[in-house]
Amino acid sequence: MIIRKCAGGVVFHNNKVFILKNDKGHWVLPKGKIRNGSLAVETALKRVKIEGGVEGIIVSTAGETSYEFFSLSRQQPVYNFITWYIMEAQSEIFKINRDLGFQDGGFFSIEEAMEKITHNQDKSLVNLSFKKYLEIKEMDEIKEVYV
Repeated sequence: MIIRKCAGGVVFHNNKVFILKNDKGHWVLPKGKIRNGSLAVETALKRVKIEGGVEGIIVSTAGETSYEFFSLSRQQPVYNFITWYIMEAQSEIFKINRDLGFQDGGFFSIEEAMEKITHNQDKSLVNLSFKKYLEIKEMDEIKEVYV
């Protein structure tokens, strides 16, 4: 079995979340394999930029997920372990990387994203991350009042 460490981002802007439609027609979050001694945080920011053209800023950790699949090209099982980060985009500007096979994407309301997202694990991640993101934003607003 191949074990891959990956990292990705749950990116929010104005109460919307960024998701992508991949080459299998699945709606997913941007993520990728951690390569060449890179840090998970670096990989997450890079994949958000490469896959969706989104400039994200990390505001918190989001957690970890994992899944297993059978790779037809490698003819063996692959176990992906993903470290996730909650990110904030300064704008809704994005550019889907069609060269990587992405068919669609963008910032969607949480409700619309929940309808689109293919995997339940990703839905849970977005739901929990959005709650945490709102708490962080609320704390930032409170801090601004006292500074």
